[in-house]
Amino acid sequence: MYNFDKIVDRLNTDNVKYDLREAYFGKSDVLPMWVADMDFETPDFIQEAIRKRAWHPIYGYSFRPEAYSMSIVKWVERRHHWKLEKDWILFSPGIVPALNMATLTYTKPGDGILVQPPVYFPFFSAVNNHNRKLIENQLVYQDGKYNIDFNDFEKKAKDAKLFFLSNPHNPVGRLWTKDELQKMGKICVENDVIIIADEIHCDLVLPGYKYIPMASLSKEISAKTVTCIAPSKTFNLAGMATSSLVIEDEGLRKQFAQTIDHVHVGSGNLFGNVASIAAYTHGDQWLDELLNYIDNNFKLLGNFIEREIPDLQLIKAEATYLAWIDFSKTGLTDEEIKQKLLNEAQLGLSPGPVFGSGGEGFQRMNLATPKVNVLSALDRLKSVFGA
Repeated sequence: MYNFDKIVDRLNTDNVKYDLREAYFGKSDVLPMWVADMDFETPDFIQEAIRKRAWHPIYGYSFRPEAYSMSIVKWVERRHHWKLEKDWILFSPGIVPALNMATLTYTKPGDGILVQPPVYFPFFSAVNNHNRKLIENQLVYQDGKYNIDFNDFEKKAKDAKLFFLSNPHNPVGRLWTKDELQKMGKICVENDVIIIADEIHCDLVLPGYKYIPMASLSKEISAKTVTCIAPSKTFNLAGMATSSLVIEDEGLRKQFAQTIDHVHVGSGNLFGNVASIAAYTHGDQWLDELLNYIDNNFKLLGNFIEREIPDLQLIKAEATYLAWIDFSKTGLTDEEIKQKLLNEAQLGLSPGPVFGSGGEGFQRMNLATPKVNVLSALDRLKSVFGA
């Protein structure tokens, strides 16, 4: 039903990905495959719901109706077999604000927060900007796959108050298994560490893999977990500034709700409410078709790199639409890789070092774009890094 090959002109729409190329890359002629939004049209049923509400001529103060929470409850049970209660759901204007609010809610200056680099870089700022102590449990990269050093994790957890979990993991594309999640969850419970689970990419699971919510594993783990979800990555709604928190434990939930109230961000966005309800109510078929398209983009990229650019290696993705590419065999420094991509390939990717320790020698590429853009990126990569 849906045409993901359609090219949509995004210029002069005040979007970060295209209109800020000059500011971010120092030039405006790069093909941008960096920031994590899609070049696909937001689904028609969401556009229709927004237009219908926009016809009413007053956009005053609003609240989230019961349909907001219930659409999430039904979606999560339908897609991920996790049963929620609507009262467990709180609002946040985004996952990054939620990370920062969690830091303010559950820790004090000097407290330790555990992260697993290379990881989504706002994890670091949510720690450092509030004078908390950054504790790193670096992922182990071996034979083209990332794993967790559990001995190190257990040691580091003893000094932590919070653990920022990325599940599925951005940028390395791992979808943590039930066993891996249980081990991390058990260690956190034993050490009284609260888990802030960034699961914003949870709907973007590639064929053959299964997303398991950390909080679904046991009552004990759920009692220590704040789960962050949003329709923004799944349905291309980042500009709506609408996400949700699932917190089963009443004590943790009341604490977080108090912080939301204190910083006055609970009102949200009228059209974000409408978009979220429409997405979670009508989005199944669109998402299924999207995942098939993204999977094909991954296959296209992987096969091409293996055949034409042997100095690069695509790390096998299990989820997300973000490709994690190893450039280390080129023998170039990160700065040299960056300059070649920008000035010779005219390609704008996310450099690995911004994701912290272990990101050196890597680049992240956004594949949520029409196939023609992927083909163009492949030609550009081959012209610079090909055999």
